[in-house]
Amino acid sequence: MAQLTGSLTSYPARVSFSAYVVAILAGGMLLTLPMARAPERPPITLVDGLFTATSACCVTGLTVRSTLHDFSFFGQSVILVLIQLGGLGIMTITTLASFQIGGQATLRQRAVIADTLGIKSGRDLRWVTRAVLLTVLIAELLGFVLMCWATWSSGPPEKVVWRALFHAISAFCNAGFALGDDNLSRYAGSLPINLVICSLIIVGGIGFPVIFDVGSRLSQPRDLWQRLSIQSKLMLIGTAGLLAAGAISFWLLEWDESLARESLLTRILMGLFHSTTCRTAGFNTVDYAGLASPTLFLTIILMAIGAGPCSTGGGFKVSTFMTLAVSSWTSFRGLPRANVFKRTIPATAVRRATATALLFGAVATVALVALLTVESRGLVASRPRWFLEALFECISALATVGLSTGITASLTDPGKFVLMALMLIGRLGPITAAVALGRQRQPYQPEYLEEEPLVG
Repeated sequence: MAQLTGSLTSYPARVSFSAYVVAILAGGMLLTLPMARAPERPPITLVDGLFTATSACCVTGLTVRSTLHDFSFFGQSVILVLIQLGGLGIMTITTLASFQIGGQATLRQRAVIADTLGIKSGRDLRWVTRAVLLTVLIAELLGFVLMCWATWSSGPPEKVVWRALFHAISAFCNAGFALGDDNLSRYAGSLPINLVICSLIIVGGIGFPVIFDVGSRLSQPRDLWQRLSIQSKLMLIGTAGLLAAGAISFWLLEWDESLARESLLTRILMGLFHSTTCRTAGFNTVDYAGLASPTLFLTIILMAIGAGPCSTGGGFKVSTFMTLAVSSWTSFRGLPRANVFKRTIPATAVRRATATALLFGAVATVALVALLTVESRGLVASRPRWFLEALFECISALATVGLSTGITASLTDPGKFVLMALMLIGRLGPITAAVALGRQRQPYQPEYLEEEPLVG
């Protein structure tokens, strides 16, 4: 066993993997306590507690029990803490704590935090970590205040404040947990709430490197676009393009279907909200079980792409998709290098993007086969669109999105464990998870004469 996994403290990927596993186990145990269950509700089983803790810590949002009705205030608080830990990255918080207590971070902590936040060597780790926490605090506090203002007349002050805080943190962390069995469907026509939630999701999912890059250059707005890094440009263009494509496709496919009875403003808001949340957040203002099959399939593609690297979101990442798009366009034109914005994307980056996308697809395929197998005699296997819904559920878990057509709670325990594994792999990233569970030393690889196979 030691030869297979090596020392967990030797590599950053293993430290992150261990931290998430410990947090999930601790959270799952807390959620099974009687004090975490709402009065007169069925007990929270260990499997359901672990599933909820995994979904919260991996900022996914898939649920097998009602967050509002099945969990007490203590249980909801545990879920919210797990969401915040998972959204920030557990090692980000522990690194800052080590600064405050001991004054220094270990080399292992520095390697983990650099990998988590996309920090280049030589940067002031203490400053970057504090900047991340300050950014999160400001965004969530602003979202909390605006949510309180938009919903103040909807109930007792203590409930309004708690809901606003819960939804603001869940939105920025791209978690998708909501205090309502209909998620956020009751706010489908509310312009303020749609704008607040969508803004938090986009800021949380665009990635800390992009936030810092844009923020550091706002003091000199002249030629701002030219001075941005290639990562920021690809992320901003990719995010805007995917948001537009998602909204337009949703309107075209659902205008006379699920949107038929809604007002014009509500139709517009539901399309924009769908396009924003299906990329990684998991909130919904529409019943996904009632959407057309083409809409579900396009949603699967958007979920798989996901958000940005070093963000609170999942997927195989927008920058990966953009890198592959630029590289493919370059190949179609017969050019030797992938040039964009007067920069050349290194061949190593293209290879890593290809490996990331392929590994994401391979993990999703294996998990889909596993889910179809373990649920072959379950209740959900009789549904008319079972294959499409199973694929939707697998991609939603692996991309840490949290959207569902309503089958999550009906899965058997083995099916839930399949999704739990997907959520953990998705939060860490398929490559990071493979490194964490792989061999400690890389085998020697000889170099031979090159011979090119036929491709395409």
